[in-house]
Amino acid sequence: MKTTLIAALALLATGIAIAQSSPIRPGRWEVTMQMQMPGSPIQMPEMKTTRCVTPEDAKDPTRSLPSGPEGRGGQKSDCKVSDYKVSGNTATWKMACTTPQAMTGTGEMTFTDDSYTGTLKTDMAQGQMTMKMAGKRLGDCQ
Repeated sequence: MKTTLIAALALLATGIAIAQSSPIRPGRWEVTMQMQMPGSPIQMPEMKTTRCVTPEDAKDPTRSLPSGPEGRGGQKSDCKVSDYKVSGNTATWKMACTTPQAMTGTGEMTFTDDSYTGTLKTDMAQGQMTMKMAGKRLGDCQ
């Protein structure tokens, strides 16, 4: 279960980066994520974070993509995003990680000016995991 939690945290970090790197307006955003793993005896709680998306972040999506060797909570993560595409108000991508745990996945997010919803589906040794994401713009950055 600890390995699954570490993998989930790596996905959370990647999901936040993707959410922040898509066609959204600059400002303060609240991101809500819920991870689901069929057959797991433990349901992971919903997680909420906030982040200021700068005008530079909004103009250059690569600024927020995962790039460092450290993942969430100091765990090493090498998750890579590929095939990132935006068509209209929908972004899609693929991802792959080998550390802290091997996994692959696909994601899709749909945007409006002040909100988005999306899903990241992953496959790993323990099975499949789905992360549902939603974001809403709270206002200007302070």
